[in-house]
Amino acid sequence: MESVSELLILLIGSSLVSNVVLSQFLGLCPFLGVSKKTNTALGMGTAVIFVITLASAVAGVIYKYVLQRFQIEYLQTIVFILVIAALVQFVEMFLKKAMPGLYKALGVYLPLITTNCAVLGVALTNVQQEYGIVAGIVNGFATAAGFTISIVILAGLREKMANNDVPESFRGMPMVLLTAGLMAIAFCGFSGLL
Repeated sequence: MESVSELLILLIGSSLVSNVVLSQFLGLCPFLGVSKKTNTALGMGTAVIFVITLASAVAGVIYKYVLQRFQIEYLQTIVFILVIAALVQFVEMFLKKAMPGLYKALGVYLPLITTNCAVLGVALTNVQQEYGIVAGIVNGFATAAGFTISIVILAGLREKMANNDVPESFRGMPMVLLTAGLMAIAFCGFSGLL
């Protein structure tokens, strides 16, 4: 059983120090594609928090009580992908019914959570690092929170940059990539935190 201090270190480390987008470069497709407006970025971040946290819990339970028990750990990637796909379908149905505006704004990026390497990366990291179920859930939540922090900051910066006079060769994606690179450098400052 993990202590509270170990879980807190894991929470800070996974969200800020080892930020999934800015340090590990996972989940770049929705990071770059859905970061035009802060509301949409926050909606995507919330959906990712829900999916990654729940996927970490379900994948941890399945791994510990099914795959390990029957010694079929080699099926972990396939099983985790199926779990993630099912959870994303649930989120998609919920958003379509409860929040049609956000569902429409997220567009094609919502189903892309299924193939978002950050979601699968967290489930596999939990297994590789031999986290227990609680630590895996904390790692999943923290990683998703770090994704949300990153995408909302980038969306805010992009909204501010839309009103600026940017040289023509830097307009659009070049400026976004430059900004993301500077954010990654800034997040390196958190490495001395732990």
